[in-house]
Order: sequence, then structure tokens, then C-alpha cells
Amino acid sequence: MLTVLAPGPLATVQDLGRVGWAAIGVTRSGAADRDSAALANRLVGNDPAAAVVETTAGGLRIRAETGVLVAVTGAPAAVDVNGRPMPMNGPVRVPPGGVLTLGTPATGLRTYVAVRGGIDVVPVLGSRSTDTLSGLGPPPLAAGDRLPVGPARGDEPFVDVAPVAGPRSAPVLRVLPGPRRELLVPEAWSALVGGRWTVSSDSDRVGVRLSGPALLRADDAELPSEGLVAGAIQVPPDGAPVLFLADHPVTGGYPVLAVVVTADLPAAAQLRPGDEVRFRSG
Repeated sequence: MLTVLAPGPLATVQDLGRVGWAAIGVTRSGAADRDSAALANRLVGNDPAAAVVETTAGGLRIRAETGVLVAVTGAPAAVDVNGRPMPMNGPVRVPPGGVLTLGTPATGLRTYVAVRGGIDVVPVLGSRSTDTLSGLGPPPLAAGDRLPVGPARGDEPFVDVAPVAGPRSAPVLRVLPGPRRELLVPEAWSALVGGRWTVSSDSDRVGVRLSGPALLRADDAELPSEGLVAGAIQVPPDGAPVLFLADHPVTGGYPVLAVVVTADLPAAAQLRPGDEVRFRSG
């Protein structure tokens, strides 16, 4: 059992998400940076589908009521147990009553904490993930919450520290043409891939709002709502694009100019307000 002493700005439980429910309006959700969440699970010997804690901008403090093995990955932040510094990207033992504390990342946004056995909250539609858009799954973590830990399976991994590069503060994301590229002026594509974009403070797990050159419509006619995927770059009437992340809606009524390739979505999930990002044709 883990007890949340402080959640930081936002901490949620996340796993691989709810697959196969889009037809009834339920998005996948799940860890925004799936690569970091997957690494955290591997480092403690968990099943890839085990639930982890996703923190936003650090600040998490949790107490282990029994001894546990944890791993911290993602946006690099200071990690300590009972005031003693511990490494990221490697297994760390927290003794009974021990307190794990995360600092604020210097780069990147989301840090992941996996515990051997996984966070064993009750699944909803087959997933333990918090969906911040629909409210499905457990609510965001609050001080005093108690998180059950599932049973460990198999042997403990034998590893020291995984060599992992930290998030880039100005990544270049690969994009493919979206299904409604023709509804924007031809210059919109070159503006997207040739411009410099800044992440707005109005960003969250649903999507990243970008500031930069206006992307103009060629056709202002109403567009029926269509399916959306993570990585879709939708252009609302003001011309400021939105890059959708894990908790995106399943449909939208604005044209999708481009879609970020799946392999680059973890980098997109680590974008923080004020970061610069660029796109290139993938």
C-alpha cells in the first residue's frame, strides 16, 4: 500500500489505456509518454500493462506502508527516499514507512513512478487510467489517497541504471499529412513544417496548444465531426493549431492538417509551456 502525502500540480494513475471503446465515445487515454511508463515497468519487473503514477511538473511525495521496489523515469527530477538522493531510470528500494519525494523537472514535464506489482486500483472499462477529459477511472491523486499495490510476479530484474537520454527542450516532431489538409491554404503545410512553434500555457493531457504563424483555412464551410487520433494537429478558426495527446476527444469538427507519427508522441507528451517545438515531414 502507498499513501499519497502530496500529489504535486497533477498526479494520475495511468496504464496502457482503454483500447477498443472509441465507437462509444471513449478515448484510449493511458500514459502520455508511453515509452517512459514502459521503461519504469520493465525496471521493476512488471507486466507492460501494469499501472503507474504519472506526475506533472514533479512535487509528488508518497509513503510506502510496506517495503516496495520502485523506478522513476521520464522528465528528469531529483529523487530521494527519506532525504537520501536516489537515481532515476533504475530500481530503488523504499523501506516500510519510507517516503519517496520527487523534485521539479528542469526539462520535460511528466515523470513516472512504477512500483513492483503495479498500482492496483479498480479498473474501469478494462483500464486503471485516469481520463481527465471524460472523468473515467480514478480521480487525480490527492493528499491522503491510499493506492493498493498488486502482487509481484516473476523474478526481480537484475539491472543497475538504464542509459536514457532526457527530453529535449526543443524537439523536432515528424508529421504526416492529415485527412483534411486540402481545407487549408497550400501555404499552411509549409508554415507548419517551416515555422517555430511555442507551447502555450493552455495545454494539458488533452492537447498542446501552439503559438506561431496562423494556419489559414481555404474553405470556411462547416465540417462534420470526424474521428481523431493521438497526434492529430487540428486547426480551429483562429488558426492556432492544437496537438492532441492521450486524453483527446474521439471526434472533432475542425480540419486536421497533420498527424505526429506515433514514435514521436512521447516527446510531444514532455512539452511544457514555453518550450519551442518544430515539425518536419515524416
